[in-house]
Amino acid sequence: MPPHDRLTVLDVLRGIAILGTLGTNIWVFMYPGGLLGYMESGWGQASDAHWAVLALQQLTQGKFLGLLALMFGMGIALQQRAAAATGIRWPGPYLVRALLLFVDGVLNYLFVVEFDVLMGYALTSMVVAFMLKAGARGRWAWLAMAAAVHLMFLGLIVIAMVLWGDQLAAEPAVATAAVNASWWDLVMARIDHVWLFRQEMIFIAPMSVALFLIGARLLDAGVFEARGARLRRWLMGIGLGLAWPVDMALGVFGGEAGIMAGRYGTAPLVAMGLLAAVAEAFQRRPVPGFLGRRLAEVGRMALSGYVLQNLLASALCYDWGLGLARRVPDAASVPVTIAAYVAVAACVMLFAHLWQRHAKRGPLEWLWHASYERLTRGMRSGPVAAA
Repeated sequence: MPPHDRLTVLDVLRGIAILGTLGTNIWVFMYPGGLLGYMESGWGQASDAHWAVLALQQLTQGKFLGLLALMFGMGIALQQRAAAATGIRWPGPYLVRALLLFVDGVLNYLFVVEFDVLMGYALTSMVVAFMLKAGARGRWAWLAMAAAVHLMFLGLIVIAMVLWGDQLAAEPAVATAAVNASWWDLVMARIDHVWLFRQEMIFIAPMSVALFLIGARLLDAGVFEARGARLRRWLMGIGLGLAWPVDMALGVFGGEAGIMAGRYGTAPLVAMGLLAAVAEAFQRRPVPGFLGRRLAEVGRMALSGYVLQNLLASALCYDWGLGLARRVPDAASVPVTIAAYVAVAACVMLFAHLWQRHAKRGPLEWLWHASYERLTRGMRSGPVAAA
């Protein structure tokens, strides 16, 4: 696959990952108790929830979190290649990019949404940037270690949930979203409960490291090239043929422990299968159609799109906006949730399309790039490819 086609498929995958995370988060936005209420209810599992509703939620649960991590890993690998080609010491100025992303994440967490992923991915990218210097054998060692640590902790937690689920149930906590909360109340709640809201970021750190390294390895192995046909078939077989049915069964019939095992166990495998399927589609049809072009536009301004969709969903669902989470009756919650997702996703795609008719970078990407250029002046001897 030529370099420009490879960048296009990367953009499409970023767009899928960004809008896919909304597919998970929209259920949290529309839950009356916000994130804490959603977690306390067992990941939104009402006792009378129909299996079809559980399946609908499970479709996106964890898959696009994993896909986003894979894309981050590929982005770091491309940055390292560009640095080597221009004689820039690695990781060097890349750490500034990661630091700026962390600042973006802090602001997104405080002022927009409590389930931000940018902070964790920024910190992970700093760690992985150094790991990529270790060579092929060193990377495999770090990957094996990170995956083993993650699976060990995940296994212990799932076993504990199966054996002592009732005793481990959380005490009722302060609701932080939607119910009688102003925008400033939410900001203060995120500060007061920072440890509670950042627990997932800490828990998934080993998984994120492993997925970043896998993403870099898949790029090196030619997953987007003709030589990667066998790799793509293998990933689709494992991810979509085996892991996906198991993942859906865990989410629909496994209760809280099943959702936990799926989100952090099988979902990353499904993400790899999805990545391979999109890559295979581009091998067969390198020129994207209408939907592919719109997804690529979202992917090219992924940071702006991610923040925008969180802002729009917050304005729709939380009480400082339209307050749909509290106003919509239970009987209509599923169709309204689906409609809210479609509306927000359409707005993000439309914004990306209109913006890129006049500008190369999204608004936050432009600010990020300008800050990076200013802070790294004198550290670089050449241009660095966009991650």
